[in-house]
Amino acid sequence: MIEAVIFDWGGTLSPWKTVDNLAGWRLLADVLHEGDEERAAALADALLAAEDARWAAVRDEHRAFTIAQVLADAATHHPADVPAAVHEAALAVHREFWLGQLPTDPDAAPVLRTLRERRLRLGVLSSTSWPRDWHEDRFRTDGVLDLFDACVWSSDLEWTKPHPSAFRAAMDAVGVDDPARCVYVGDRPYDDISGAKAVGMRAVFVPHSTIPVAQQVPVDVHPDAVLHRLTDLPDLIADW
Repeated sequence: MIEAVIFDWGGTLSPWKTVDNLAGWRLLADVLHEGDEERAAALADALLAAEDARWAAVRDEHRAFTIAQVLADAATHHPADVPAAVHEAALAVHREFWLGQLPTDPDAAPVLRTLRERRLRLGVLSSTSWPRDWHEDRFRTDGVLDLFDACVWSSDLEWTKPHPSAFRAAMDAVGVDDPARCVYVGDRPYDDISGAKAVGMRAVFVPHSTIPVAQQVPVDVHPDAVLHRLTDLPDLIADW
């Protein structure tokens, strides 16, 4: 019998949406370079390039990163001697842009409550550069934070999915030792499905996301089930 269900975040608990990453960075850059469109545009471009390079390292090496590291990578385009209050305001604008883009699926809360009624442990494991508090604020706003026993964000880890240590960190967080008693639900064949199955978990694939080409890795993997609607999950795993 399974003891835990662990979810991916973006594309799984938050429906997939193509977002203009440059627009988010430009909002931040406009605060840091207020009134200087040319320097703001150069900073936004540098931040996007730095972020893309970090995601390439995730794809190739599974090495985790944070927004702070992206900002540091583009340091030569930052204005000198930025007051802390201005830096915080720039991050706040960037944060609000992203939180507004990626709400939690409205079906998530009832599904999570149903699974909790079965005494299943519930968790999240996400490859993300966001700090923990951004994610928790989003979940809190959407009324689902308290439905999870634990959430693990790669921004707090050394490695991202599909590295085995990321999945083990999620298992440890929800308090389950045997991977065979865990189900992982995710939308990426390489990161989520192959990663979960490699450590011995069962894996449920959500096939509706358009993964950026630069983040795709061909993999021959077969999920234990395919999930087209989040609301179908309780019935799908009822006999597992």
